Amino acid sequence: MRPARAADHAALVDVWRRSVKASHDFLAPGAVEEIEAEVRRALAAVAEVWLVEAGGEPVAFLGCTGPHVDMLFVAPRHFRRGLGTRLLDHARRRHGPLAVEVNEGNASAQAFYRARGFVLAGRSPVDSQGRPYPLLRLRQGDA
Repeated sequence: MRPARAADHAALVDVWRRSVKASHDFLAPGAVEEIEAEVRRALAAVAEVWLVEAGGEPVAFLGCTGPHVDMLFVAPRHFRRGLGTRLLDHARRRHGPLAVEVNEGNASAQAFYRARGFVLAGRSPVDSQGRPYPLLRLRQGDA
């Protein structure tokens, strides 16, 4: 695990794209391409981004602003290998109990976070850009 650099951003966007295509079947056609530009901007703006590599290539990353997890994505070939948990544990050691927003339509992400002690703290009927993708606000139970 290491901090991401600007030179890593293209590879991280690729990890994001592959992960979303494998896990976000609720998105409307064309949404991935639309959201990708926002992900590129967010990578440059988020306070810290950590990545995990395999074979010299990024395969998972987490971006956070203090205790808020802004993004956590794992390449599909590396799902269920503990990389997401490793990244969350690293963020928690740095910032204490964490909070995150997850798409309501992403049942696997909800299960992932709940298995790691996150509980429901609220809901929004739209995503952060006002699109019709409800978000669940989760926080670690001891937050």
